[in-house]
Amino acid sequence: MTLGDKLSKLRKENNYTQEQLADLLGVSRQAISKWESNITYPETDKLIRISELFNCSLDYLLKEKEKTNNCTQTYGVTFLFKMKKCFSEKKSKKTLFGIPLYHIAKNAKGFIAVGFNARGVIAIGFKAKGIISLGMLSIGILSFGMLSLGLLSFGLFVLGILAVGCFSIGVFAIGAISLGIISLGAIAIGDFSIGALSIGKYFATGDHAQAMIALGDTKATGSVFQKVGKLTDEDYYVIKELLNTIVPSYFSWIKDIIIKLFL
Repeated sequence: MTLGDKLSKLRKENNYTQEQLADLLGVSRQAISKWESNITYPETDKLIRISELFNCSLDYLLKEKEKTNNCTQTYGVTFLFKMKKCFSEKKSKKTLFGIPLYHIAKNAKGFIAVGFNARGVIAIGFKAKGIISLGMLSIGILSFGMLSLGLLSFGLFVLGILAVGCFSIGVFAIGAISLGIISLGAIAIGDFSIGALSIGKYFATGDHAQAMIALGDTKATGSVFQKVGKLTDEDYYVIKELLNTIVPSYFSWIKDIIIKLFL
């Protein structure tokens, strides 16, 4: 394949028009057309920019004998490293407040951003920061990721106001292992806990429960009140009175929720 053939092939594979590629290289559309037709050839600095843009070597571009492009699939850490290098930049010409409507690149920034490092209103990437973010490491108001931080967070390791994940920490925490003010999980630890193994400061209920007020199906350890099995009408009355006594006023809204749900 000639240099022109390879350039045309790379451009089409990456969904660029001749005009778009010309804008990225700072040349005219006619120059791109002449390069692809092998009428003229790019200058050295343009060849370097082309190799960076399409993630291929100068050797690949200049030699007639075709070699495998560098952008090959690998696995594990190597795959992630290659993915970081293989993002072909695409950016919307339309902007809002000076920010492109979309941006796809290794380091992407736009209203919709897709890249290894992505920042935007909607951000998708290995590292994502946005109002709505999706990534391995995700930070946002609404956040989805393996490691997720946000007001509403979902993922494997999660930190947020409302946190839902395998391991979750939040004001409201829901997960296999959860830590929060209100905590729900197989193992739940918090001020108010509900779970198979439930450890709370003020209130805990579950199979095994431990707190000031502990209600357990199998075992209950309570410093103020404890009960295993079904509650009586008298128990309900006592627990309500104790909650009103031991729960601080700033947690009164949680106390009301506990009473409505469990009492």
